[in-house]
Amino acid sequence: MDWLYPFAVLIGSIITLMGLGLPVAFAFFATNILGALLYFGGTRGITQMVANFNDAVATYALAPLPMFLVMGSLYFRSGLGEKVIHALDLAIGNLRGRLSYVVLSAGAIFAALSGSSLANAGMMGSLMAPEMLKRKYKPHMAYGPILGAGSLAVIIPPSALGVLLGSLAQIDVGALLIAGVLPGLLLVSMYAVLIWVQTRIDPEAAPQYPVPQVTGREKLKAVLVNIIPMGFLVFMVVGTIILGIATPTESAGLGCAGVVLLLMVYRKFSFSVLWKSLDDAMKVTAMTFLIISASMTFSQIFAFSGASNGFIQYITGFDLGPHGIVLMMVVTVLILGMFMDQVSMMLITLPLFMPIASQYGFDTVWLGLILLLAYEVGFTTPPFGMLLFVVLGVAEPGTSLKTIAMSALPYVLLTLVLIVIIVIFPQLALFLPSLI
Repeated sequence: MDWLYPFAVLIGSIITLMGLGLPVAFAFFATNILGALLYFGGTRGITQMVANFNDAVATYALAPLPMFLVMGSLYFRSGLGEKVIHALDLAIGNLRGRLSYVVLSAGAIFAALSGSSLANAGMMGSLMAPEMLKRKYKPHMAYGPILGAGSLAVIIPPSALGVLLGSLAQIDVGALLIAGVLPGLLLVSMYAVLIWVQTRIDPEAAPQYPVPQVTGREKLKAVLVNIIPMGFLVFMVVGTIILGIATPTESAGLGCAGVVLLLMVYRKFSFSVLWKSLDDAMKVTAMTFLIISASMTFSQIFAFSGASNGFIQYITGFDLGPHGIVLMMVVTVLILGMFMDQVSMMLITLPLFMPIASQYGFDTVWLGLILLLAYEVGFTTPPFGMLLFVVLGVAEPGTSLKTIAMSALPYVLLTLVLIVIIVIFPQLALFLPSLI
């Protein structure tokens, strides 16, 4: 149990510092300094730690991240999302629960253009929640689809969290992004079935209302003008990777160029929007790179101290089997998700999980996708699920966090079902990456 002391010191320090409110990157930097002094050669260890900072972020795998962020920010700031919602509203007939289907469909499209759960849920909530409530939709039929649609951005490429996880865990970023396509489409289908079931069980949860009659020609025009161009943009980002035409970095560049071109075509382009989008991306990228530098160094110190190897031997000694190990990882993430944000969970768990995955011979793309889904579930669980608070911020005044959380519950359960499906049928995640 010689490993237990450094394990407790390093992990305990991080959790304590974050619990005291220190920013994630700074909590890791402070722990790294302590770890370097104790286990990494003292002051020489700190010198080496500083030298490692540049190596951590000077990697080609991280190049797509800022461009995906610029693409998503341009899309949301320009108002193109409102055009997509309007087109879907025209295209979807007078179905019971039609606005819930509009939210889900738009969320899937936005996920493929933004890569951000918070941005996705925030936009859908601000645009659609007031209209749904005005049409007498019950809270779970209004807020539930918004939360579900927001969560799609984690698994449907280009997922910013997927790029971060791939970089931290040394997983092929392109393969990890593409692995989310089929499970993402399956999850959208499962959510659609859920909405159908909910409206059949309680028709008054999403009452029908008079919808203006629209001709087939008008519907077709709305789809051709406002949805098909977005589909072309999705192909530029996702399709080029699948077909082997472009790397993730190149596809991110194509995506940025495509969004700018669309803005010009729709006469939405302005240098003000461009500058604000670049500013958004620079801030998030700087924060992310700081976190990655701190995390990579922490992983090195964690391994050098003997805590990593000792923890692996301790866990494998239980002989849980591959499925038992995956279950342990998912449960750990779900528990941490009640108290931490996704990035913090990643930074703490990946240095522990990935060596164990290597020991068991897991496919890292398969495991990475499972962990992405688990991290996303943590994003929608109380008391600190960030996605819940984003939707609460755009909800009707007086709405409680409990109402939002209960609205999310069926969608969380379906995400857990998808995790089980991927564990049982790994090819659901690995088929498309195998074609690259």
